[in-house]
Amino acid sequence: MRDKPATGSMPTPATFINAQSAITGLRGRDLFSSLRSVAAHSLRNPFHTARHVLALGGQLGKVLLGDTLHKPNPQDARFADPTWSLNPFYRRGLQAYLAWQKEVRLWIDDSRMSADDRARAHFIFTLLNDALAPSNTLLNPLAIKELFNTGGNSIVRGISHLVDDLLHNNGLPSQVTKHSFEVGKSVATTPGSVVFRNELLELIQYRPMSEKQYARPLLIVPPQINKYYIFDLSPSNSFVQFALKNNLQVFVISWRNPDVRHREWGLSSYVEAVEEAMNVCRAITASREVNLMGACAGGLTIAALQGHLLAKRQLRRVSSATYLVSLLDSQLDSPAALFADEQTLEAAKRRSYQQGVLDGRDMAKVFAWMRPNDLIWNYWVNNYLLGREPPAFDILYWNNDNTRLPAAFHGDLLDFFKHNPLSHPGGLEVCGTPIDLQKVTVDSFSVGGINDHITPWDAVYRSTLLLGGNRRFVLSNSGHVQSILNPPSNPKANYVDNPKLSSDPRAWYYDGKQVDGSWWNQWLLWVQERSGAQRETQMALGNANYPPMEAAPGTYVRVR
Repeated sequence: MRDKPATGSMPTPATFINAQSAITGLRGRDLFSSLRSVAAHSLRNPFHTARHVLALGGQLGKVLLGDTLHKPNPQDARFADPTWSLNPFYRRGLQAYLAWQKEVRLWIDDSRMSADDRARAHFIFTLLNDALAPSNTLLNPLAIKELFNTGGNSIVRGISHLVDDLLHNNGLPSQVTKHSFEVGKSVATTPGSVVFRNELLELIQYRPMSEKQYARPLLIVPPQINKYYIFDLSPSNSFVQFALKNNLQVFVISWRNPDVRHREWGLSSYVEAVEEAMNVCRAITASREVNLMGACAGGLTIAALQGHLLAKRQLRRVSSATYLVSLLDSQLDSPAALFADEQTLEAAKRRSYQQGVLDGRDMAKVFAWMRPNDLIWNYWVNNYLLGREPPAFDILYWNNDNTRLPAAFHGDLLDFFKHNPLSHPGGLEVCGTPIDLQKVTVDSFSVGGINDHITPWDAVYRSTLLLGGNRRFVLSNSGHVQSILNPPSNPKANYVDNPKLSSDPRAWYYDGKQVDGSWWNQWLLWVQERSGAQRETQMALGNANYPPMEAAPGTYVRVR
């Protein structure tokens, strides 16, 4: 254990888009409107523009003479090949590209545009500059080497992949070889049974993997945006198996993938469904209390459920609540949020109500543009320029197993990001009851991701402060998904811990300690203390009222 979590500046995800942007969407007309504003500013301020053009010209002149003015980011894998630094032609091309990037940033920073317009301009030009990188062309030295090594077959395969993605992958480069995995056979393989089903969900109870088990069960509530099996990808990284082997009774909700018939399902519908599933867990295990765990939007759902139970004076049913990369405080600052005006929000609502659902492929496209170099251009080079198959990677397979959101729930999320209702008592009403999280005194354990580009960790930290009761927050050293999927076997796992929560996430971070290992072990000790007494394991699943219906992973997870 080290005394300080890190050196240098405060860690903040270097992103322009977050969860709010994925839910709202980005309209092309808004991007083009901002681009026109930048062009108009350039014309209105010709001397400012000319000064930077001359500066760029001077740098390009030095580049032509062979000077090396700029160093690429050592973590930028696009230019890791030695050819970019050793070959005179490639070195000059890279230097010209870096000089252009730098001068565009300076031109925007030195302009007389408003702060919001400058942020929008940085966002647009970052996307453009990433797209125009010399590594994205057939002149990429890796592509040329592959061309000669394969006798031209790499180009043929690349064109085939491009056509296939245009027809079957929404125009984006495929991130994974989809035929390498199958739900129930290569992922989501932990033995269990569906013990309850309603219109919105299936409840899976898993077969025990220990001689004894704690009395209070764990109910995992995944996000409605994704399939549940992120918690059960493979035995080596299965959170479900980790919990089972450490004496916990585990239940998981598998959400139904909605279609146009389910357009009226809203947050209240999901809260009611989780409450019903929780009561089934209690009936099967004969436990008065349940430990809840919610991930991302699932965290919002269990928070709303607890507020609803509090209003009904039934909060005693919940022993503890774990929030994984979950936003309860929805105040997010990013340049992309500047495009989300009233008109954009209403257009997004209207579009999803007309279609009945928000298509998961549309969200996936926005998520991909959060990190275009990693999630788009990396696969552009691999699939098209090199003509290779995308990797067989279970996390990417899960990430591409898209789901839909019903229109009503999509509208609730848009209002959630617009009004930040949980930040004040009674701001959100669920199932006819106002929610006041400060009065929810259930012990909570929250996890953020230091590199999370979807739910920034400082917002997750602020969300923890909205809760009442005994609160714990830890900061994983990973991104959004990897913060959840962080098994003890991961040699790179570590997290920042500080039991004393302050109002400022920066103060909490700098006073915290970096702990080597996975937060799973810390959480396990915490949840075991809130899981009651241990008893002999009951191997039978379900009970007389809720008998096993079919083997896990069930039916709903397979619906496309």
